[in-house]
Amino acid sequence: MTKTTDDLPPLFYANGPDALASRDTVLSMSGLQFMEAVRDGTLPQPPIGRLLNYRVTEVAPGRVVFAGTPTFDHCNPLGTVHGGWYGTLLDSCMACAVMTRVPQGSYYTTLEYKVNVTRALPIGMAIEAIGTVSHAGRSTGVAEGVIRGVEDGKLYATGSTTCLIMAGRP
Repeated sequence: MTKTTDDLPPLFYANGPDALASRDTVLSMSGLQFMEAVRDGTLPQPPIGRLLNYRVTEVAPGRVVFAGTPTFDHCNPLGTVHGGWYGTLLDSCMACAVMTRVPQGSYYTTLEYKVNVTRALPIGMAIEAIGTVSHAGRSTGVAEGVIRGVEDGKLYATGSTTCLIMAGRP
């Protein structure tokens, strides 16, 4: 079930490096617990979300959803939504979906990702970026993502990613 913004905790973005979760905090939780804490407001939303107008709204094992809305500030010189906006939303939802499958004591980073924009996203169109894991192993995770309009249900972009999963070192 999709949550509305009324169902979500107030936005909480880190306002500096010291406000982010510490390495010890991250490694003390499973990736799923970490992402749930971000969704629930116990840990801050990703700082880039403030700048690009998006946030985590749903978290489940192997699946993460971000909600966002591009504004004029996210446009390229031609006045259309910049490809980097699509890429950031897809990287976020896909990689965070992988994070939900990372065991306690480990963390991840994006190794590579690919984006396919299928149509221009209108400025002001509310979207959901949905990331779903297709493989989570000991050292790699693979996920796919889609960006869909909330009101029209249209597909605006797809993506795929490979993430590196690493054991934390003391």
